[in-house]
Amino acid sequence: MKDLARELGVSIATVSRALRSSPEIGQEMQEKVKALAKRLNYRPNPFAQSLRKEAPRVIGVVMPNMVTHYYSAVLDGIEVEARKAGYSVISANTHENSEDEVRAIDNFINLHVEGIIACLSQNTTDYSHFEEISKMGIPLVLLGRTCLSDKFSCVTANGDVAAQEATQHLIDTGSRRIAFIGGPNHLDMVRRRKHGYLEALRENRIPIDRELVKCEKIDFDWAVEATRELLQMENKPDAILAFNDIITFAAFSAIKDMGLRIPQDVALIGFTDDEHAKYVTPRMSAIEDQAQEMGRVAYELLQKTISGDPKIYKKIVPQKLVIRGTSDKHNLKV
Repeated sequence: MKDLARELGVSIATVSRALRSSPEIGQEMQEKVKALAKRLNYRPNPFAQSLRKEAPRVIGVVMPNMVTHYYSAVLDGIEVEARKAGYSVISANTHENSEDEVRAIDNFINLHVEGIIACLSQNTTDYSHFEEISKMGIPLVLLGRTCLSDKFSCVTANGDVAAQEATQHLIDTGSRRIAFIGGPNHLDMVRRRKHGYLEALRENRIPIDRELVKCEKIDFDWAVEATRELLQMENKPDAILAFNDIITFAAFSAIKDMGLRIPQDVALIGFTDDEHAKYVTPRMSAIEDQAQEMGRVAYELLQKTISGDPKIYKKIVPQKLVIRGTSDKHNLKV
């Protein structure tokens, strides 16, 4: 089957379905696959087929950065719910690389997983591998960073609302030149959070300075340099809203290394988890994700799709703004 798929330039799953005359595969493709199978003297292996029938029920999970607390907590939420339903979970870490993402998806298809939960890598701009999954009818749910919203159910956070609340807090505590450091602009998650930040500025009639918006990639070293560039401006920011935990702690590190005080010189709020926010001094004001709940809801939606529910669901898991020492200038101890 691998040989057939390679020669025809399609996935193994497509070959398998074509050989079974599945209505999911067009008549022309079915004829091509069967003709090539006949020419190459292909014969199905009944022993392998019987093993597959006895195989455990498995779903695949594709995450962009398993090292972070957020994505490991998401995976934990998925695994807890999947275990209750008798499923095993296979996970793949794309390391924020779109090629690894495509490879992971293809591997899961070849393994005949019953469904997939995926979060896009930061440099994924071609969604053809997800288009293929849609055509094949494989259940898939997107989490956090999404695409093709007309084809797949998805779970996202209310990042726009949370970012607006965080920016409003910075304004209410005296900040006026508030910077936003984010990831690539093509990610819907980045756009949502940046939108909330800009809305708060507009509502408070604070002029929007594009030089205070740095959106390029999710990378610690890049975020450190972006923070330094902001703080070396003649009219530097007096507060920073950071897109995620990697960028948040990069900004924190850069501010400290430059000998500036937090929050007296620069206030800081980041999207990050509760645990890490407590372990720095001053303690981090944070927009906290309910990562495990995101995973739980994603599995719930995947199970609906596996069970034959054709509806496309859009679920939003709210985030929580927790004010601590890095942002609240009003409560500084003298």
